[in-house]
Amino acid sequence: MRPTIRGWTAIGIVALSFAMAWEFGPRALNAVVTPLLVVLVVGALTTARATRPEVRRAPVAAGFVDDRRTVEIGLETASAVSATVRDAVGEGAAVTDVESVSGAETEIDGSGAPAATTTLEGDDRFEYAVRLERRGDHRLGPLTITVTDVFGLFKRRFDDAETTSVLVYPRVHDLRSGPGSDLRAFVERERGDREEFDHLREYQRGDSLRDVHWKSAAKRPDSDLVVTEYAADEETGSVTIAAECAPGRDDDLATAVASVATYLLEADVGVGVTVPNGEYPPGSGPDHRHTLLAAFAVLEAGDLEDEQRRAADIVVRADGDGTTVVVDGRSIPFDRLVETRRGNRQSQRPSPIGQATRERADGDESGVAS
Repeated sequence: MRPTIRGWTAIGIVALSFAMAWEFGPRALNAVVTPLLVVLVVGALTTARATRPEVRRAPVAAGFVDDRRTVEIGLETASAVSATVRDAVGEGAAVTDVESVSGAETEIDGSGAPAATTTLEGDDRFEYAVRLERRGDHRLGPLTITVTDVFGLFKRRFDDAETTSVLVYPRVHDLRSGPGSDLRAFVERERGDREEFDHLREYQRGDSLRDVHWKSAAKRPDSDLVVTEYAADEETGSVTIAAECAPGRDDDLATAVASVATYLLEADVGVGVTVPNGEYPPGSGPDHRHTLLAAFAVLEAGDLEDEQRRAADIVVRADGDGTTVVVDGRSIPFDRLVETRRGNRQSQRPSPIGQATRERADGDESGVAS
């Protein structure tokens, strides 16, 4: 506990008054010093008796770069107390708005930290919104609560060591809009390998025209169209991606491998990934997608072994010459995979995963739509 500027001013006045009393007599104390001494004593006792507020931090859902999240912190106090609440926000997130209990004075200070000055009484809530700016595993906090007496003469600071972790996935580009014929051909081949001819049946509304058996239709022009039914082979169709990069190019690599893996998963192809700081077996489904995106969020620069490259179906590499995707022995610049069909402008349309995440920024999912 220590005096505020106002408190030091009051202490100075008291000291000056005592000096004047020494010089001119004790009657000079009656008008100013006695009430001020009472206020100082009450303020000091009130601040000294203040108990540490109980802090409860809600988890923050993972998200993609540029997504927005709300940070919720619950505060519980035994009695009413004036306080300034401030939460530390490190690199990787930027505060966009501060929301607290009604009547609070809120601000974003010079360091970018959210703060609110209010009266805490019972159960209160401190909230602020952040924009996720950089991939990685980032920390929000710790929280500091500075308690003052009602006169603002003394203050006492409580530091809460607990922090909140927020995982930020890399950007994911929608590769379906790019020319990427090599990647599409690879996916079609993988999907084709998973299917075997089963039987023909009559065409039904909603069937894909690609499944129409045109030879049979040509032989029976007066009959209805027929489509091919396939028997899926669940034991095939997995693809392994090997990803590596030079120092300083890990963000580029994370974006590229996340985009390629998402493209394959959305095409119902199982995906396994080998990166410098981990290896993940082939799989599919929302849980596996979350696992891979979490791995890409903390992906580190490094090189793979020759055996790991040879064992992979697709190799993604980022270096000083750019980011490339090697499919069937052919090297494709990643920028070309994200170009639109009508020009060379980079596609800014987010993946359906990222779009759904932004629409449900504060949902129960960990930042990724199933």
